[in-house]
Formats: sequence, structure tokens, C-alpha cells
Amino acid sequence: MDMNDTIKSQLEENPAILYMKGSPQAPQCGFSAKTVQALMACGEKFAFVNILDNPELREALKVHSSWPTYPQLYISGELVGGCDIIMEMSENGELATAVKAACKKTEA
Repeated sequence: MDMNDTIKSQLEENPAILYMKGSPQAPQCGFSAKTVQALMACGEKFAFVNILDNPELREALKVHSSWPTYPQLYISGELVGGCDIIMEMSENGELATAVKAACKKTEA
């Protein structure tokens, strides 16, 4: 399986997935830490991939998303954005709404 197939598979299998530096329990940068906190406040489970563990995936995802920085949040297979966008969405309630709706779809 090439990296594009890996990315597509991860996006299809997870209603909310965060490509980040580190893990939710041990973020490796401040932007990833802030994004994780915002996602955890939504009250839904989300998947994550530590891009520091896989440099090939890290580079392939930049091409796939046309987004050069991390973290990158995908909801229902679509790129939502990075830390600044996630924080703005969290503050206005859009993040929780989007994450809950995506997770609800997979439960049905």
C-alpha cells in the first residue's frame, strides 16, 4: 500500500482524525497540544497519527492536503485545517457540532 492509499484508508475509517506531532497524551508541540485540548472538549473519540513516527507519511500528507503545517484535522474525510482554524471553530461552537455529527454518522 502506498502512502496515498494509507492516507485515504485512514480518512475513510475515522470520522475525526488528527495528524499531529506526538500523541494526545504527550503532544510534541504547542499547536498540537492546543488542538488536542479543543478536540477533547468536544467529548467524542478521535483518531490520531503521530507524523513524527513516519516521515514518509508526513511528506505525503502535505501533498495530499496542500497544507504545509501540522497539526491537520480531518472530519468526515475532509481537511478542516490547522490549529488556528480549530481554535476559532472551538470558540464559536462549530468544532463540537462538526465532530459530533461525524461521529454520529458512523454509529448509525
